[in-house]
Amino acid sequence: MLEMLINPKKAERSPWEMFFIGAFYATVSLLLVKWIFSSDPVLSKYTGILVVTFCVMFSIPFIYYTFKLEEEKDLQITGFKRLILEHDKALLAFMFLFMGFIVAFSFWYIVFPSGNQNFRAQIETYCMINKPSHFDECVSEYGIEHVSKTTAFLTAKEKIVNIFANNIYVLIFTLVFSLIFGAGAIFILAWNASVISAAIGIFCKDNLINLPLGLARYMIHGIPEIGAYFAGALAGGIISIAVIKHDVHSEKFWIILQDSLNLVIISVVLLFIAALIEVFITPAIF
Repeated sequence: MLEMLINPKKAERSPWEMFFIGAFYATVSLLLVKWIFSSDPVLSKYTGILVVTFCVMFSIPFIYYTFKLEEEKDLQITGFKRLILEHDKALLAFMFLFMGFIVAFSFWYIVFPSGNQNFRAQIETYCMINKPSHFDECVSEYGIEHVSKTTAFLTAKEKIVNIFANNIYVLIFTLVFSLIFGAGAIFILAWNASVISAAIGIFCKDNLINLPLGLARYMIHGIPEIGAYFAGALAGGIISIAVIKHDVHSEKFWIILQDSLNLVIISVVLLFIAALIEVFITPAIF
């Protein structure tokens, strides 16, 4: 029932509604995990993954039918620009869904006194990315007891290459997941939303007044980055649907494949722009 709150056609007409759907899904997921699994001696260690899993369960029907709708557009619409403009509607709906995840997760991270325990895996990921040479101290600082190996320290000169390479890595996984599982790419995207939310919560220092500043801090480069991931997911999802519905040797399939490749190219360009913003612009502002 909850997973069918909105259909793709309505979402493309009013994409902003997906923000509230995403916030609702994230809130329900977090509350379910907090009330049901956080007291379990075993599952409490994996609450960060469980929160993401529930978000994925809620979102998969919408993502799948959106992919199906976009694949049909490839067969009905000709011209690169017209197709991209049509796909923009779906991408905008995805972005609002993602923003709903981030705002809700960030809000509840700050509101719940023990919010960091519900984002255990996300905090460890944050520390591995931002403080690799002081990983154990980082996770301990945010209330997580963990012992793990640290990665090598990255110089400022290596940052942009590392960020871009990491983002390409995530894009490849998103593309592969959407190819194999159709709407399965939403898991990687929901996971990234939860990691960003943990970073925002840490930046805000448990103060809701700082939430708008925290959102701005990470969304400056986050918007083009996440847009790239969704474009990649859409490309893989369209091909996945096309393989099921059409002969791979038919002319229609090659039209769809060309459109998907264009989306992947756009994704790579967006990721490069996001890396430049993250390294040069975001630190200058914050």
